[in-house]
Amino acid sequence: MGDENVPILNGIGNLLAEDGDYPLDNTLLYAEVDEGYVAPSIHKDLGNHILYRPPELDRLGDALLDLWEAQPSDDRWAAIEYLVRDGRFEATYIYPDAIDPEELLLDRVQRVVRKFFGDKPILYPPWPPDDDAAHFTL
Repeated sequence: MGDENVPILNGIGNLLAEDGDYPLDNTLLYAEVDEGYVAPSIHKDLGNHILYRPPELDRLGDALLDLWEAQPSDDRWAAIEYLVRDGRFEATYIYPDAIDPEELLLDRVQRVVRKFFGDKPILYPPWPPDDDAAHFTL
């Protein structure tokens, strides 16, 4: 991808920076993207552990789709690894032939997080109590 995508990539960094509860440095965004589909995961290396941060899907999803759609349709990437470290970002595109279709998405995300941050515990937010969960009846 060329320089024409730098504004979108910078915009993704700005969206990640909106999480004011934790520093932007040592933030990893891993996202898989396809037609009408975006699955982002955000993790922050906090030293002795890694913290999962829920993505703001509306704006971040739109930015990721814009980036994906900027690539010619016959050569689109399937995932992006976007790392912020030392005030700079590095984006690596993963193409469909490099993704094992048998590997579960959660396993792939955890593998990518360990690649960048090592074998530290990953902390996820607690599930909401049953009273707060949506219940559907047919």
